[in-house]
Amino acid sequence: MDGLLLNTEDLYEEVTQALLAKRGKVFKEEVRRRMIGLPAPKAYQVLIESESLEETWEQLHLETELVFERMLEERLETMPGVQRIFEAINQRGLPRCVATSSTRGFAHKALARVGILEHLDFVVTAEEVARGKPHPDIYIEAAKRMQSPIERMLVLEDSETGTKAGVSAGAYVISVPNRHTNQGSFHGAKWIADSLMDDRIYELFR
Repeated sequence: MDGLLLNTEDLYEEVTQALLAKRGKVFKEEVRRRMIGLPAPKAYQVLIESESLEETWEQLHLETELVFERMLEERLETMPGVQRIFEAINQRGLPRCVATSSTRGFAHKALARVGILEHLDFVVTAEEVARGKPHPDIYIEAAKRMQSPIERMLVLEDSETGTKAGVSAGAYVISVPNRHTNQGSFHGAKWIADSLMDDRIYELFR
């Protein structure tokens, strides 16, 4: 979801920069990269340990959400190619879902706000599986709900962490990095797409 369907990685970056600035600290690029794709508790723990913060991850999450909520109303957008990918999926009548490290409440709110939620069969979040990305649990659960063999499931992932999860699950993974994630390792992906507009993706739907 984040960074593939929605521009939320841009917004998260700004919010975290502001959060650290209040504490006289700078959001380092290396720390940002380590946080991407992780479930909230683990992502905030990376930040806490890297910057020696005194707050718990829950406290930081609450502070972030208060700022983030205001930004969503004005600046939440879909990433390039989102409309095209859903049109292609719908034409084939294929099952589709979002498997995200975000919380269930946030995922539903953000996806509904941009009109994506209504096009999904379901959403599965890190809260609903034993282990979040980069472990394969979330994609194994997605395939189970789809009643599909995992090797027949196409996974589109923007991050190294998510790519690892999809590959470990045994899915057919295409990595679609953005400016936040393009320095990552996408080992095991079938290929790396430029964006959701990459014509090679649509060849799979024929």
